[in-house]
Amino acid sequence: MARPGRRPLLSVVVAALLLPGAMAGCTCSNPKPSPPPSVTPAASQERLDDLEARTFRFFWETANPETGLIPDRYPTPSPSSIAAVGFGLTAYGIGVERGYVSREAARDRVLTTLRFLHAAPQGPEASGVSGYRGFFYHFLDMRSGHRFETNELSTVDTALLLGGVLFAQSYFDGDSPQEAEIRKLADKLYRRVDWRWAQTRPPAISHGWSPEAGFIPYDWRGYNEAMLMVLLALGSPTFPVEPNAWQEWASGYGESWGTFFGQEHLSFPPLFGHQYSHVWVDFRGIQDDYMRGRGIDYFENSRRATYAQRAYAMSQSEVWKGYGQDVWGLTACDGPADVELDYQGKRRLFRSYAARGPGIHDDGTLAPTAAAASIPFAPEIAIPAVMEMHRRYGEHIYSTYGFLDSFNPSFTYDVPLKEGRLVPGFGWVATDYLGIDQGPIIAMIENHRNQFVWRVMRKNPYLRTGLERAGFKGGWLEEQK
Repeated sequence: MARPGRRPLLSVVVAALLLPGAMAGCTCSNPKPSPPPSVTPAASQERLDDLEARTFRFFWETANPETGLIPDRYPTPSPSSIAAVGFGLTAYGIGVERGYVSREAARDRVLTTLRFLHAAPQGPEASGVSGYRGFFYHFLDMRSGHRFETNELSTVDTALLLGGVLFAQSYFDGDSPQEAEIRKLADKLYRRVDWRWAQTRPPAISHGWSPEAGFIPYDWRGYNEAMLMVLLALGSPTFPVEPNAWQEWASGYGESWGTFFGQEHLSFPPLFGHQYSHVWVDFRGIQDDYMRGRGIDYFENSRRATYAQRAYAMSQSEVWKGYGQDVWGLTACDGPADVELDYQGKRRLFRSYAARGPGIHDDGTLAPTAAAASIPFAPEIAIPAVMEMHRRYGEHIYSTYGFLDSFNPSFTYDVPLKEGRLVPGFGWVATDYLGIDQGPIIAMIENHRNQFVWRVMRKNPYLRTGLERAGFKGGWLEEQK
């Protein structure tokens, strides 16, 4: 059976593991950005060019051309991840701007995808449908597009899909009948999502639902990857949640604010929580009530989280092989196996797919997407990390579609593996690319280079409405009025 690359309720697992003070680390003040190592601009430009092009081809070449569905992982057979589809819809516009494909080819691919999603059956049945109440199941069968096995109807993964849908709506603004249809379908897909139905314990929004068990007994609350979801729920013209949904979300921040490895910020140990919503939302210079009280914005918060991860890796350089100033990056990713083994005289738990981060779980497994998708926040440290991981390990971890999902030079054990392979003399390497890790790489490189995705999404009236109803003010929200 194909195993989906991302478990549901990942943020619940992170929250349960993160105890107060677990990430305290150094308590010094926020350091100034470090000067970049000796990486020439030409060399880094060439590497980013190649990485962006290869990552685009993941979406373009692995999608089902008849439905537009994108696999959760490749080359291992897998269902489609609807979040990966959202990232793919975003990647297609980037491909046009970069000259990888024509606007006509990208338009046709987007139109195929949106037509399929709009026509896909919705209903409360346990099988033979793709979603319910406008939401989609987390994983869909790559061929039929119907619910894959018994996975959950996912509110956050639907939001990540809608990030790409609304990007397509705003990007394809031409007069042709095809681009007009893209805008119309995107509008219908967004408008039919019944966010209020998902508020089974209002004003919070549930993680999801299944026909077998009803609503999942967890709600989205606290700082994590679901920020975009709450904003889109607030911006809906048909089933909007009330503004107190944002206050409920922020009420869960609690002890997540603190000084972690030298950086005072709102913490979420795996870096994907600091990246996903930022793919589509330009948080620079805009603030909600919470961030106004802290004197920063969410973009600065992610910059500090990036520096904290690097500091953590440097502190662990004597523990895990490779960790250091230019080799770092913990997030949710593939790992070698679920097994406890002796490592440097201690029993250590190694895991397969898991959320990794300082204070919750670290087994020496690094994910290049963690650094690459942090480039807009801290290019002076993230670009050198991308360069160094390629220079040092590229022959093992860099291939057709860019960086393979993850690697672990510390894992050299001859035990049955859950994923990946052992490379003699090196360690463990993933053999798959994951759509939800590829997506932030291409989008965030492009945001760093020219703010492309952010500029497109700043034009989207639904996102603007969601931000304003959440209490965001300042910056581009004021400039474009």
